[in-house]
Amino acid sequence: MSQNPPSALDLCRALIRCASVTPNDAGALALLENYLKAAGFATFPLRFSEPGTPDVDNLYARIGSGAPYLLFAGHTDVVPPGDRAQWRFDPFAAEVADGMIWGRGASDMKSAVAAFAAAATAYVAEHPTLKGSIGFLITGDEEGPAINGTAKLLTWAEARGERFDHCLVGEPTSVEALGDAIKIGRRGSLNARLNVHGRQGHVAYPRRADNPIPPLMRLLEALIVTPLDAGTAHFEPSNLEIVSVDVGNPAMNVIPAAAHAHFNVRFNDLWTPATLEAEIAGRCAAAAPNADYNLSFEPCNALAFLTEPDRFTEVVAAAIAARTGLRPALSTSGGTSDARFIRAYGPVVEFGPVGATMHMIDERVAIADLDALTEIYRDVLERYFG
Repeated sequence: MSQNPPSALDLCRALIRCASVTPNDAGALALLENYLKAAGFATFPLRFSEPGTPDVDNLYARIGSGAPYLLFAGHTDVVPPGDRAQWRFDPFAAEVADGMIWGRGASDMKSAVAAFAAAATAYVAEHPTLKGSIGFLITGDEEGPAINGTAKLLTWAEARGERFDHCLVGEPTSVEALGDAIKIGRRGSLNARLNVHGRQGHVAYPRRADNPIPPLMRLLEALIVTPLDAGTAHFEPSNLEIVSVDVGNPAMNVIPAAAHAHFNVRFNDLWTPATLEAEIAGRCAAAAPNADYNLSFEPCNALAFLTEPDRFTEVVAAAIAARTGLRPALSTSGGTSDARFIRAYGPVVEFGPVGATMHMIDERVAIADLDALTEIYRDVLERYFG
């Protein structure tokens, strides 16, 4: 590697300048690959495809052989910037102002990718006889369908005989201050649709019609009136949220023919998709036994999971405390991430920058946090291999 490789700040800004809105890579992975290759990593750029979905670029890299093997994972794709006119700076210019780097992906999660790449390359340079392995598993499909990304990358790696011992994902887990929380699990996510069938008619002649709205209201009330559970030691209570109710009826004098509702359940480790579907179906059957309705569920690819606190969790927490003075909360809150795929292959912990501006207009990350994050990842490596 060159004597003066790009700093985490320079690498982060270069990555942000790649307008890598899913599934367009825009050169982000090639930039990262060149950075790692210069440090001696073996790199494997991979493109996966599936009929009906966009092709996606991914990157796997590794240095060293044997155990212990610490894998860093993340993504370089970002969500669309929205109305660019509302941004203080161009969302892909990576401007620096007020001690911040501004741009789409600054928080979620190009800063973490830059930080762990800089930390790993610096560690390798100082430990040329690394006893173990360091790897990177980076996708361009985390913010999109998540079909041609991490899941297929893991399958490819396993077929090659790649086996990691622990994985650290750089999602923005910090809430108010860098290091105040790490993720040791995530809730699952289940989407469902409820369609009630009636018979259209004139509101003045209700006996000639069958209004589907009252039974839909009874069904939805049955789904939310009693909590699904009270939570567990590491998880909040599961929550069912109704996200859409629609009858498609613009007229004031017409009873509609059908009524529809969509809802999402964020569930903890007390449930599987099968048991949750059975609970929901049972509540509906009891609430409106004579209603003409159908209940359907989307395939669930986001299961609840938990990495039991262990030595690796303590390594990450100790590195955070040493740099920030904070003892991170062990959290399972928030949305889904690609950790849900990784957990099937080994223990996974998530730690990254403050996520207050992720996916928002004027997304940004503090330069001081980026520097501290790089130091923390470096300390994790020292503690892990030491």
